[in-house]
Amino acid sequence: MNWYDKRYHTLDYELKETFGQKVVKLSLDAGFTCPNRDGTIGERGCIFCGKKGSGDFAGSRDTDILEQMEEQKNRLSSKWPNAKYIAYFQSYTNTYAPLKVLRQRYETALSGTDIAGMAVATRPDCLPAEVLGLLEELAQKTFLWVELGLQTIHQKSAEFIRRGYDLECFTKAVNSLKDKNIRVVVHLILGLPGESDKDMLDTVKFVSGLGVWGVKLHMLYIQKDTDLYDYYRAHPFDLFTYDQYINVVCNALEILPPEIVVHRVTGDGVKKLLAAPLWSLDKLRVLSGIDRELKRRNSFQGIKWKKNNSQSQGRIC
Repeated sequence: MNWYDKRYHTLDYELKETFGQKVVKLSLDAGFTCPNRDGTIGERGCIFCGKKGSGDFAGSRDTDILEQMEEQKNRLSSKWPNAKYIAYFQSYTNTYAPLKVLRQRYETALSGTDIAGMAVATRPDCLPAEVLGLLEELAQKTFLWVELGLQTIHQKSAEFIRRGYDLECFTKAVNSLKDKNIRVVVHLILGLPGESDKDMLDTVKFVSGLGVWGVKLHMLYIQKDTDLYDYYRAHPFDLFTYDQYINVVCNALEILPPEIVVHRVTGDGVKKLLAAPLWSLDKLRVLSGIDRELKRRNSFQGIKWKKNNSQSQGRIC
Protein backbone atom coordinates (compact mmCIF):
# COMPACT_ATOMS: atom_id res chain seq x y z
CA MET A 1 0.00 0.00 0.00
CA ASN A 2 1.44 3.34 -1.05
CA TRP A 3 1.38 5.95 1.71
CA TYR A 4 -0.55 8.28 -0.61
CA ASP A 5 -3.54 5.92 -0.62
CA LYS A 6 -4.99 7.08 2.71
CA ARG A 7 -5.00 10.42 4.44
CA TYR A 8 -4.88 8.94 7.94
CA HIS A 9 -2.83 6.24 9.63
CA THR A 10 -4.65 3.00 8.86
CA LEU A 11 -4.23 -0.34 10.57
CA ASP A 12 -3.85 -2.02 7.20
CA TYR A 13 -0.82 0.11 6.42
CA GLU A 14 0.69 -0.31 9.90
CA LEU A 15 0.49 -4.08 9.70
CA LYS A 16 1.91 -4.19 6.18
CA GLU A 17 4.80 -2.02 7.30
CA THR A 18 5.39 -4.24 10.33
CA PHE A 19 5.07 -7.65 8.67
CA GLY A 20 5.78 -6.86 5.02
CA GLN A 21 2.51 -8.38 3.80
CA LYS A 22 -1.25 -8.41 4.25
CA VAL A 23 -2.39 -9.26 7.78
CA VAL A 24 -6.02 -10.15 8.52
CA LYS A 25 -7.89 -10.45 11.82
CA LEU A 26 -9.65 -13.68 12.74
CA SER A 27 -12.55 -12.81 15.07
CA LEU A 28 -12.94 -15.34 17.86
CA ASP A 29 -15.51 -16.22 20.49
CA ALA A 30 -13.56 -17.94 23.26
CA GLY A 31 -16.60 -18.68 25.44
CA PHE A 32 -16.21 -15.84 27.94
CA THR A 33 -18.91 -13.71 29.54
CA CYS A 34 -18.90 -10.20 31.02
CA PRO A 35 -19.33 -8.70 34.51
CA ASN A 36 -21.99 -6.49 32.98
CA ARG A 37 -23.98 -9.64 32.12
CA ASP A 38 -23.31 -12.20 34.84
CA GLY A 39 -24.73 -10.02 37.65
CA THR A 40 -21.43 -8.72 39.00
CA ILE A 41 -22.14 -5.24 37.62
CA GLY A 42 -25.29 -5.80 35.59
CA GLU A 43 -27.27 -8.45 33.77
CA ARG A 44 -28.10 -6.95 30.36
CA GLY A 45 -24.74 -5.63 29.23
CA CYS A 46 -24.13 -2.27 27.59
CA ILE A 47 -27.26 -0.90 25.97
CA PHE A 48 -25.87 -1.29 22.44
CA CYS A 49 -24.46 -4.78 22.94
CA GLY A 50 -26.12 -7.65 21.07
CA LYS A 51 -26.55 -11.27 21.98
CA LYS A 52 -23.05 -12.14 20.78
CA GLY A 53 -21.35 -9.60 23.04
CA SER A 54 -20.18 -7.24 20.27
CA GLY A 55 -18.83 -10.23 18.41
CA ASP A 56 -21.45 -10.51 15.67
CA PHE A 57 -18.85 -11.46 13.08
CA ALA A 58 -16.85 -13.79 15.34
CA GLY A 59 -16.78 -17.55 15.15
CA SER A 60 -19.12 -19.81 17.10
CA ARG A 61 -18.34 -20.41 20.76
CA ASP A 62 -19.48 -24.00 20.23
CA THR A 63 -16.44 -24.50 18.02
CA ASP A 64 -12.85 -24.96 19.17
CA ILE A 65 -10.66 -21.88 18.79
CA LEU A 66 -8.36 -23.48 16.23
CA GLU A 67 -11.38 -24.65 14.24
CA GLN A 68 -12.84 -21.15 14.30
CA MET A 69 -9.57 -19.83 12.96
CA GLU A 70 -9.33 -22.40 10.18
CA GLU A 71 -12.94 -21.80 9.12
CA GLN A 72 -12.28 -18.07 8.78
CA LYS A 73 -8.98 -18.62 6.98
CA ASN A 74 -10.79 -20.82 4.45
CA ARG A 75 -13.33 -18.08 3.81
CA LEU A 76 -10.65 -15.41 3.45
CA SER A 77 -8.10 -17.38 1.46
CA SER A 78 -9.63 -16.64 -1.94
CA LYS A 79 -9.23 -12.91 -1.34
CA TRP A 80 -5.91 -13.03 0.51
CA PRO A 81 -4.24 -16.38 -0.30
CA ASN A 82 -0.89 -15.53 1.31
CA ALA A 83 -1.96 -13.51 4.35
CA LYS A 84 -0.83 -13.77 7.92
CA TYR A 85 -3.34 -13.44 10.73
CA ILE A 86 -4.12 -11.76 14.03
CA ALA A 87 -6.05 -13.93 16.50
CA TYR A 88 -8.69 -11.44 17.65
CA PHE A 89 -10.49 -12.31 20.89
CA GLN A 90 -13.58 -10.20 20.20
CA SER A 91 -16.77 -11.48 21.86
CA TYR A 92 -17.61 -10.36 25.39
CA THR A 93 -14.82 -9.64 27.92
CA ASN A 94 -11.69 -11.55 27.01
CA THR A 95 -9.74 -11.15 30.24
CA TYR A 96 -12.68 -12.14 32.47
CA ALA A 97 -11.78 -15.68 33.46
CA PRO A 98 -9.32 -17.52 35.71
CA LEU A 99 -5.70 -17.01 34.73
CA LYS A 100 -5.24 -20.68 33.81
CA VAL A 101 -8.18 -20.50 31.39
CA LEU A 102 -6.94 -17.28 29.81
CA ARG A 103 -3.46 -18.69 29.28
CA GLN A 104 -4.86 -21.84 27.66
CA ARG A 105 -7.12 -19.87 25.29
CA TYR A 106 -4.41 -17.40 24.29
CA GLU A 107 -1.69 -19.99 23.79
CA THR A 108 -4.05 -22.16 21.75
CA ALA A 109 -4.75 -19.26 19.39
CA LEU A 110 -1.07 -18.40 19.06
CA SER A 111 -0.27 -22.02 18.20
CA GLY A 112 -2.21 -21.76 14.94
CA THR A 113 -0.45 -21.57 11.61
CA ASP A 114 0.46 -18.20 10.09
CA ILE A 115 -0.49 -16.31 13.26
CA ALA A 116 1.39 -13.01 13.40
CA GLY A 117 -0.08 -11.70 16.65
CA MET A 118 -3.04 -11.39 18.95
CA ALA A 119 -5.64 -8.78 19.91
CA VAL A 120 -7.72 -8.90 23.08
CA ALA A 121 -10.94 -6.92 23.56
CA THR A 122 -11.81 -6.35 27.20
CA ARG A 123 -13.00 -3.91 29.87
CA PRO A 124 -10.70 -1.68 31.93
CA ASP A 125 -12.20 -3.08 35.14
CA CYS A 126 -11.14 -6.61 34.16
CA LEU A 127 -7.37 -6.22 34.22
CA PRO A 128 -6.12 -7.45 37.61
CA ALA A 129 -2.39 -7.62 38.25
CA GLU A 130 -2.05 -11.30 37.35
CA VAL A 131 -3.79 -10.78 34.00
CA LEU A 132 -1.60 -7.77 33.25
CA GLY A 133 1.38 -9.98 33.99
CA LEU A 134 0.19 -12.62 31.53
CA LEU A 135 -0.41 -10.01 28.83
CA GLU A 136 3.04 -8.53 29.45
CA GLU A 137 4.56 -11.99 29.04
CA LEU A 138 2.72 -12.54 25.75
CA ALA A 139 3.60 -9.06 24.48
CA GLN A 140 7.26 -10.04 24.73
CA LYS A 141 6.62 -13.03 22.48
CA THR A 142 4.14 -11.79 19.89
CA PHE A 143 2.60 -8.67 18.38
CA LEU A 144 -0.14 -7.88 20.90
CA TRP A 145 -2.69 -5.16 21.43
CA VAL A 146 -5.52 -4.77 23.97
CA GLU A 147 -8.79 -3.02 23.10
CA LEU A 148 -10.76 -1.02 25.67
CA GLY A 149 -14.25 0.37 25.09
CA LEU A 150 -14.37 3.91 26.40
CA GLN A 151 -17.04 5.15 23.95
CA THR A 152 -17.34 8.56 25.65
CA ILE A 153 -15.79 10.64 28.44
CA HIS A 154 -19.15 12.12 29.45
CA GLN A 155 -20.69 10.64 32.59
CA LYS A 156 -24.31 11.12 31.54
CA SER A 157 -23.69 9.20 28.31
CA ALA A 158 -21.72 6.52 30.17
CA GLU A 159 -24.68 5.96 32.47
CA PHE A 160 -27.07 5.83 29.51
CA ILE A 161 -25.08 3.13 27.76
CA ARG A 162 -24.66 1.23 31.09
CA ARG A 163 -20.89 1.14 30.72
CA GLY A 164 -20.35 0.24 34.36
CA TYR A 165 -17.00 1.90 35.10
CA ASP A 166 -15.81 5.48 35.48
CA LEU A 167 -13.23 7.49 33.59
CA GLU A 168 -10.65 7.06 36.35
CA CYS A 169 -10.87 3.27 36.00
CA PHE A 170 -10.35 3.56 32.25
CA THR A 171 -7.37 5.91 32.55
CA LYS A 172 -5.75 3.69 35.17
CA ALA A 173 -6.10 0.66 32.88
CA VAL A 174 -4.55 2.52 29.93
CA ASN A 175 -1.59 3.58 32.04
CA SER A 176 -1.14 0.07 33.48
CA LEU A 177 -1.02 -1.44 30.00
CA LYS A 178 1.34 1.21 28.69
CA ASP A 179 3.65 0.69 31.69
CA LYS A 180 4.01 -2.91 30.52
CA ASN A 181 4.67 -1.87 26.90
CA ILE A 182 1.34 -3.27 25.71
CA ARG A 183 -0.32 -1.51 22.80
CA VAL A 184 -3.70 0.01 23.68
CA VAL A 185 -6.60 0.57 21.28
CA VAL A 186 -9.60 2.65 22.40
CA HIS A 187 -13.16 2.29 21.05
CA LEU A 188 -15.20 5.50 20.65
CA ILE A 189 -18.85 5.84 19.60
CA LEU A 190 -19.85 8.95 17.68
CA GLY A 191 -23.53 9.91 17.83
CA LEU A 192 -24.65 8.93 21.33
CA PRO A 193 -28.02 10.59 22.09
CA GLY A 194 -27.70 14.01 23.66
CA GLU A 195 -24.06 14.50 22.70
CA SER A 196 -23.17 17.52 20.59
CA ASP A 197 -20.38 17.54 18.03
CA LYS A 198 -18.27 19.35 20.65
CA ASP A 199 -18.96 16.61 23.21
CA MET A 200 -17.81 13.93 20.78
CA LEU A 201 -14.70 15.81 19.78
CA ASP A 202 -13.86 16.48 23.43
CA THR A 203 -13.74 12.70 23.85
CA VAL A 204 -11.42 12.44 20.84
CA LYS A 205 -9.19 15.17 22.27
CA PHE A 206 -9.03 13.36 25.62
CA VAL A 207 -7.98 10.09 23.98
CA SER A 208 -5.48 11.94 21.79
CA GLY A 209 -3.62 12.98 24.92
CA LEU A 210 -3.34 9.49 26.42
CA GLY A 211 -0.52 8.21 24.22
CA VAL A 212 -2.47 5.16 23.05
CA TRP A 213 -1.39 3.13 20.03
CA GLY A 214 -4.73 3.04 18.23
CA VAL A 215 -8.39 4.05 18.09
CA LYS A 216 -11.60 2.67 16.64
CA LEU A 217 -14.27 5.17 15.60
CA HIS A 218 -17.82 3.82 15.33
CA MET A 219 -21.04 5.56 14.42
CA LEU A 220 -23.97 4.71 16.70
CA TYR A 221 -26.26 2.27 14.92
CA ILE A 222 -29.42 0.54 16.11
CA GLN A 223 -29.45 -3.24 16.00
CA LYS A 224 -32.63 -5.21 16.69
CA ASP A 225 -31.20 -7.64 19.26
CA THR A 226 -30.20 -4.85 21.68
CA ASP A 227 -31.82 -2.86 24.46
CA LEU A 228 -30.90 0.24 22.48
CA TYR A 229 -33.38 -0.85 19.82
CA ASP A 230 -36.18 -1.01 22.39
CA TYR A 231 -35.21 2.38 23.76
CA TYR A 232 -35.07 3.88 20.27
CA ARG A 233 -38.57 2.64 19.44
CA ALA A 234 -39.96 4.05 22.68
CA HIS A 235 -37.93 7.27 22.65
CA PRO A 236 -36.87 8.10 19.07
CA PHE A 237 -33.81 10.31 18.75
CA ASP A 238 -31.88 11.69 15.81
CA LEU A 239 -29.17 9.54 14.27
CA PHE A 240 -26.44 10.80 11.99
CA THR A 241 -27.24 11.35 8.36
CA TYR A 242 -24.53 10.19 5.97
CA ASP A 243 -23.24 13.75 5.46
CA GLN A 244 -23.29 14.53 9.17
CA TYR A 245 -21.26 11.46 9.99
CA ILE A 246 -18.69 12.14 7.29
CA ASN A 247 -18.23 15.65 8.71
CA VAL A 248 -17.87 14.54 12.34
CA VAL A 249 -15.54 11.62 11.66
CA CYS A 250 -13.29 13.83 9.53
CA ASN A 251 -13.20 16.38 12.33
CA ALA A 252 -12.14 13.58 14.67
CA LEU A 253 -9.42 12.36 12.30
CA GLU A 254 -8.01 15.88 12.07
CA ILE A 255 -7.72 15.99 15.88
CA LEU A 256 -5.97 12.65 16.31
CA PRO A 257 -2.16 12.72 16.37
CA PRO A 258 -0.93 11.23 13.09
CA GLU A 259 1.04 8.51 14.86
CA ILE A 260 -2.17 6.97 16.29
CA VAL A 261 -3.22 3.95 14.23
CA VAL A 262 -6.83 4.25 13.10
CA HIS A 263 -8.31 0.75 13.20
CA ARG A 264 -11.80 1.70 12.11
CA VAL A 265 -13.74 4.75 10.94
CA THR A 266 -17.24 3.27 10.67
CA GLY A 267 -19.47 0.68 12.30
CA ASP A 268 -20.51 -2.76 11.07
CA GLY A 269 -24.07 -3.77 11.87
CA VAL A 270 -25.49 -7.18 10.96
CA LYS A 271 -27.53 -6.60 7.81
CA LYS A 272 -30.54 -8.67 8.86
CA LEU A 273 -30.62 -7.01 12.31
CA LEU A 274 -29.77 -3.40 11.46
CA ALA A 275 -32.68 -1.02 12.05
CA ALA A 276 -30.91 2.30 11.43
CA PRO A 277 -29.14 4.09 9.86
CA LEU A 278 -29.44 1.92 6.78
CA TRP A 279 -26.89 4.00 4.86
CA SER A 280 -24.21 2.55 7.14
CA LEU A 281 -24.54 -0.79 5.32
CA ASP A 282 -22.74 0.70 2.34
CA LYS A 283 -19.33 0.65 3.96
CA LEU A 284 -17.42 1.42 0.77
CA ARG A 285 -19.51 4.58 0.25
CA VAL A 286 -18.76 5.70 3.81
CA LEU A 287 -15.02 5.10 3.45
CA SER A 288 -14.94 6.82 0.07
CA GLY A 289 -16.90 9.76 1.46
CA ILE A 290 -14.40 10.19 4.29
CA ASP A 291 -11.48 10.09 1.85
CA ARG A 292 -13.13 12.65 -0.45
CA GLU A 293 -13.91 15.02 2.41
CA LEU A 294 -10.40 14.85 3.82
CA LYS A 295 -9.02 15.50 0.36
CA ARG A 296 -11.39 18.46 -0.07
CA ARG A 297 -10.14 19.88 3.23
CA ASN A 298 -6.55 19.13 2.24
CA SER A 299 -6.23 17.16 5.47
CA PHE A 300 -3.21 14.93 5.06
CA GLN A 301 -1.90 13.39 8.25
CA GLY A 302 0.33 11.17 6.13
CA ILE A 303 2.48 14.13 5.11
CA LYS A 304 2.81 15.31 8.71
CA TRP A 305 3.61 11.79 9.83
CA LYS A 306 6.25 11.38 7.14
CA LYS A 307 7.93 14.69 7.95
CA ASN A 308 7.83 14.16 11.70
CA ASN A 309 9.18 10.63 11.58
CA SER A 310 11.44 10.47 8.55
CA GLN A 311 14.45 9.78 10.76
CA SER A 312 12.66 7.56 13.28
CA GLN A 313 11.25 4.06 13.46
CA GLY A 314 7.72 5.45 13.22
CA ARG A 315 5.54 4.68 10.25
CA ILE A 316 3.73 6.90 7.81
CA CYS A 317 0.25 6.31 6.44
